[in-house]
Amino acid sequence: MSIDARTVAEYLRGLQERIVAELERLDGAPFRVDSWTRAEGGGGISRIIEEGGLFERGGVNFSHVRGASLPQSASAGRPEVAGRDFEAMGVSLVLHPRNPYVPTVHMNVRWFVATKAGAGPIWWFGGGMDLTPYYGFEEDARHFHRACKAALAPFGAQYHPRFKQWCDEYFYLRHRREPRGVGGIFFDDLNDGGFEHCFGLTRSVGDHFLPAYAPIVERRRAIDYGERERDFQFYRRGRYVEFNLVYDRGTVFGLQSGGRTESILVSLPPVVRWRYDWRPAPGSPEERLYTEFLKPRDWAD
Repeated sequence: MSIDARTVAEYLRGLQERIVAELERLDGAPFRVDSWTRAEGGGGISRIIEEGGLFERGGVNFSHVRGASLPQSASAGRPEVAGRDFEAMGVSLVLHPRNPYVPTVHMNVRWFVATKAGAGPIWWFGGGMDLTPYYGFEEDARHFHRACKAALAPFGAQYHPRFKQWCDEYFYLRHRREPRGVGGIFFDDLNDGGFEHCFGLTRSVGDHFLPAYAPIVERRRAIDYGERERDFQFYRRGRYVEFNLVYDRGTVFGLQSGGRTESILVSLPPVVRWRYDWRPAPGSPEERLYTEFLKPRDWAD
């Protein structure tokens, strides 16, 4: 099967619609629709919720952009694509629930193709999903990782351990020496096995997002919480901001490629707190997050 940009775009738009429909059911409030265009070519549809019944902020964004040359963030590791025309499309979401017992989650699936007259196209897929709890539950971590493993299993046993480790290494705040959360899977530059194989794997990751996350939401959304739990949630959200602004390749690519700033930065939580040299109390539930969950583990097995 040759590369097929139209089929990829149709899948991604449908994925956005399916995910938003289920999230609206869970929340009880509608997502705002915000369509946008990009002067250099293309545009997207941002689906946003703020101050919902479940989600304090969430964004499920579809983008499909074109340009005359890839930004440095995309071409630095692939000098062969520098100076080529490019087309990039994807669905990216981040959900920040209000209840501190419901974890923040991120998912992204995307496709790039770089073209040049007289030469063959250079393309690759990327994506993944990861979970960021504030109060850890082993049941939730195992469920999420098993869904990630199930998404990759039909395409080869080699993918899950590779993408799981990649996620652990990618979503790591080097200046803090700690993971962002309990991980999941992450992959980029995927083009082995041909277009159909890589597209199928990427579709499976997108299709497994709701089965991975929705059951966790349903289990935790009714747990009572107070000011202490919210305060800890605000503090831990600061780590999310630090990662997205300092390390995240998608954020850097979006800003460097002239993407829509509001849609890119909707991934940031609405309320955050930083404290100087704060430490959790010994033996507290907050300390348990650090000692038992913010360490790479083989949760799926």
